[in-house]
Amino acid sequence: MTAPDLAALRPHLPSPVEEVADERFARRGVRLLLKRDDLIHPRLPGNKWRKLEPNLLAAAAQGRRTLLTFGGAYSNHLRATAAAGRLLGFATIGVVRGDELAGRPLNRSLARCAADGMELRFVDRATYRRKTEPEVLAALGAGDCFVVPEGGSNAAAARGCAALGAELRGAADVVGVACGTGGTLAGLAAGLAGAGRAIGFPVLRGGFLTAEVERLQTEAFGGRRGDWSLDDRFHCGGYARVSPGLTAFADDFTARHGVPLERLYVAKALHGLTTLAEEGSFAPGTTVAAVITGGPE
Repeated sequence: MTAPDLAALRPHLPSPVEEVADERFARRGVRLLLKRDDLIHPRLPGNKWRKLEPNLLAAAAQGRRTLLTFGGAYSNHLRATAAAGRLLGFATIGVVRGDELAGRPLNRSLARCAADGMELRFVDRATYRRKTEPEVLAALGAGDCFVVPEGGSNAAAARGCAALGAELRGAADVVGVACGTGGTLAGLAAGLAGAGRAIGFPVLRGGFLTAEVERLQTEAFGGRRGDWSLDDRFHCGGYARVSPGLTAFADDFTARHGVPLERLYVAKALHGLTTLAEEGSFAPGTTVAAVITGGPE
């Protein structure tokens, strides 16, 4: 089977870097850059292209043209997989966490997946937690599919995200990114190659991401790579949780800079970086970059 023509999607890479004048950073002698990964492709949400490209190539190399993957009701990864599948001729199956959603009208994210041709399969949460077990995968009909993990995070995705770090190498001393499954941080830190420090801001509570990022880096690169850490203070109680304080921060940032912030990931990372700046965590002369991993609906 021939490889898909990924160039047909015309991703805009490297993504732009924009400097914004924010007094909360400037009064500490710190510059703030926005790495606009939300502008990579108009139909694929955010920076999911970086994770999907190597997995699409791997699927084609194995002779598989059906992708099966996983996500919650508001998963950007599901949306990106569905869009890429439609544009490149892959069939897509999305396993959605929560069988209680099956009888309800689709939200905007899932409706977009369905419009792009994704078959949605809703499973109960206990089954979803066992989604990597062979018997569960078999019951889901994964035998003839190329299985992409939740969030698209696997070794191939981490290697794909290393380009993000390479694009920022030499441009920023500190790079902040929101983390769901850890693949972007794993690749970002490796791509920075010690020329900058990466900070991940988990959007889920639980404190499990350190081990997950280390696992991904080991599988992708043979061991821990780069200078990276996690700050668990900004998840607002868990995935898809948004506090009044976060909403106020995001509204204020948009008013200051004209950049609308996606709330479940991007606003949490920028809130984290702004808090660190105000705490004096960055030395004067530091250049900080925030990865804008996606835009609002």
